[in-house]
Amino acid sequence: MLLLWVKAFHIIAVVCWFAGLFYLPRLFVYHAMSDEETGKAQFKVMERKLYRGIMTPSMIATIALGAWLISLLPGGYISGGWLHAKLTLIGILVGYHLYCGVLLRKFRDDLNTHSHVFYRWFNEFPVLILIAVVILVVVKPF
Repeated sequence: MLLLWVKAFHIIAVVCWFAGLFYLPRLFVYHAMSDEETGKAQFKVMERKLYRGIMTPSMIATIALGAWLISLLPGGYISGGWLHAKLTLIGILVGYHLYCGVLLRKFRDDLNTHSHVFYRWFNEFPVLILIAVVILVVVKPF
């Protein structure tokens, strides 16, 4: 029964983390397009609150609950190659998350050098990771 509760909260944390990973780069698109100082100031507040208040705690919860899941059934998970591939993708996603933090600080300090087009493409990356992770977890191809 504990396994199901941990799995449920892990999924909730993943959903919250991905919501932030999808939305923060979209805010970067609008921030990069903004010419008004009032609008830029508002974007800075929104970006900071999203990153620090939702995304980072959700990432930490996702990783902690995922580790807990693995510890509950170590033999059942560790032997699957799909888990190793998933963990590699999660590592890449953590790097993406941290790079979002770098970009957030550049916007905060008015040092952004990227266009809104860059951020539109940048926004698509977590979608690819999500697709791959869901396929690995559900299908377990190897």
